[in-house]
Amino acid sequence: AHEGAEDGTVVVADRQGTGRGRMERPFFSPPGKGIWVSILLRPTFLPQDAPKCTLMAAVAVARAMEHFGLRAAIKWPNDILHEGRKLVGILTEMSAEMDRVNYVVIGIGINVNIARKDFPEDLRDTATSLMQMKGEPLPRVAFLQELLRALDALYREVQSDGFAPVLAAWRTYAVTLGQTVRVIGPAGEAFEGVAADIDADGALFVDTATGRRRVLAGDVSIRPKK
Repeated sequence: AHEGAEDGTVVVADRQGTGRGRMERPFFSPPGKGIWVSILLRPTFLPQDAPKCTLMAAVAVARAMEHFGLRAAIKWPNDILHEGRKLVGILTEMSAEMDRVNYVVIGIGINVNIARKDFPEDLRDTATSLMQMKGEPLPRVAFLQELLRALDALYREVQSDGFAPVLAAWRTYAVTLGQTVRVIGPAGEAFEGVAADIDADGALFVDTATGRRRVLAGDVSIRPKK
């Protein structure tokens, strides 16, 4: 990115030595079992719009899953789940000036053909894979191609029409909205409420006992139904 790679450059790894997710958490990424891809964008929109690229990427993954007969459930802002267990993680990083984006790098990690026994013991109850979801292995190259097609179409739409269509699509896959959630903010503050909606910036509205709160960043977990 720093050396002038073009808009739309894609880097794919078969393995990662030190995969990481949000909040610097390690991301399990065994060789030959998943899709670990980074996409470089040099968009024309303003820096304040760049965080919504995370939601755009989540919609692209969801559409790729649909192509293979799988229904995605997106947890705000960037995890894709199946029966409460994590399938996909998305991490977006940006370099920008005050009024322009130099580049955005979207990192996507997808657990494709990982059996339950292949996960570390501490992840077996919280992580899953597309293979476990479908009941058979999926072709990684074909899935990646479908993902990139979906992301390219969404990116072109955003460049011409803005993010509103992406946010509308995101809502159709969202598993967070309408649920009681626990939010832990960047400074460690915690509160609970009902996830009501996202706004035009992709921030999450949470209705608490003391009023509506707007969450731009943090760790959001869905609370079990009582």
